[in-house]
Amino acid sequence: MKSLTGIRVLDLSRVLAGPYCTMMLADHGAEIIKVELPGTGDDSRAFTPMIEGESVYFANINRGKKSITLNLKSPDAKEVIKKLVAKSDVVVENFRPGTMEKLKLGYDVLKGINPKIIYACGSGYGHSGPWTSKPAYDLVIQALSGFMSITGQENSIPTKAGPSIMDILTGIFLYAGITTALYAREKTGLGQKVDVAMLDCGVAVLENALMRYTTTGEVPLRIGNRHSSITPFESFKAKDDYFVIACGNDNLFFKMCEVLEREDIKNDRRFATNELRTRNQKVLFILLRKIFEEKTVNEWVSILDAAGIPVAPIITVDKLLDNPQLKARNMLLDMNHPVIGKMKITGTPIKLEKTPGDISSPAPSLGQHTEEVLKNILNIDDSMISYWKKNGVL
Repeated sequence: MKSLTGIRVLDLSRVLAGPYCTMMLADHGAEIIKVELPGTGDDSRAFTPMIEGESVYFANINRGKKSITLNLKSPDAKEVIKKLVAKSDVVVENFRPGTMEKLKLGYDVLKGINPKIIYACGSGYGHSGPWTSKPAYDLVIQALSGFMSITGQENSIPTKAGPSIMDILTGIFLYAGITTALYAREKTGLGQKVDVAMLDCGVAVLENALMRYTTTGEVPLRIGNRHSSITPFESFKAKDDYFVIACGNDNLFFKMCEVLEREDIKNDRRFATNELRTRNQKVLFILLRKIFEEKTVNEWVSILDAAGIPVAPIITVDKLLDNPQLKARNMLLDMNHPVIGKMKITGTPIKLEKTPGDISSPAPSLGQHTEEVLKNILNIDDSMISYWKKNGVL
């Protein structure tokens, strides 16, 4: 048994934020009924890379789900949604606010059908406020949240994060909101609306940047790979490539100096405390840079790691496949997709001792479970299903 076994989720979301959330729910046992547009399905089914006509992107994010097709503009399809809501625990959608209301499937309608339903919506700016109807994409939110302004090299252009981090954060916060609401429902017997905005998520993860400004009046800017409050906590160039060191406290810094056999740096009053090291970061960086240029990355990683100094090479994605720690924690899994074949996917990072999650099945083909869901959950007969297919409902 998994933690969310017995929870049924009606998933109306597409592309990334919502599907990432429902992927996590599926990994922990929830039954995910993914509703897609007939003919084309989720937009991400067309995202490259493609193997034998199947999107690897879609296959990774939509594992463990069931796919049904419904044309939500059809009155009959809307009735199917309402019947499924009556037999579900959670609805997830990431349309622009107001879309579900136009379809006459908004929260007020659905909670009237099922007062226990948890209605989880992810959007760019949320379901309240003056910007609620504005369009948003991950890049736009990275810019608006302040995230890009503090990401990148000093005196260089603002830079986005590599992954679509705002979409993914929204999916994670949606997952947290849903599971929190499920717990609350155990006490109250009632569902509720979970409203998660990408912009809110972007601001929530700024760490100390906003507080630094409000307390000091200094606008945080890009400082490359170093930390704004901890030193040395940054990347250095070795003889052959770059690596990172993270001395998160005074003891680690002093120990590093001993390993480097540089008592002069250890005893330098300018570096006696983290506050002083951060104030004199540029001076310390120059001293350490000269030292680290003398050996290769592998040599420094071996020396510093043996002394308990947090250190790591900056590796490329292909090197992850050889990481023994990731393998030991089942974070790199093989999945057999019926069309793509064997593919490597990431496991669930939430490790539960008694009710662990795992990957139950590959991503579904478009509409693979339409008849199964309609027959087994809603008791709809073959003649009606055939009629709906002919009339563009499914």
